[in-house]
Amino acid sequence: MHANLPITLDEAKIARFCRERGIRKMRLFGSVVRDDFDPARSDVDVLVEFLPGRIPAWEFFRWGEELGELIGRKVDLHSKLSQRLEPHVREDLMTVYEQA
Repeated sequence: MHANLPITLDEAKIARFCRERGIRKMRLFGSVVRDDFDPARSDVDVLVEFLPGRIPAWEFFRWGEELGELIGRKVDLHSKLSQRLEPHVREDLMTVYEQA
């Protein structure tokens, strides 16, 4: 599923992370899904979508660090993209978890 990524993802750990936090869908974007990823400097941009009724509070800010520890890279975690950024990112989004 994620063979073209320059990072390794443990799908079971990602799924558990998402289920425990009420994340319905997790997608990657940015350099990690393009060919300009720099293993020495690039972070991983992550966009999450929550289950209906799940609205995280301050804990959301810790989740980026926790996810970074899980995948071994700095993570820039987003729950929404700005209107300016969304049209440029839409084609690059790669789903790595989606709850059925």
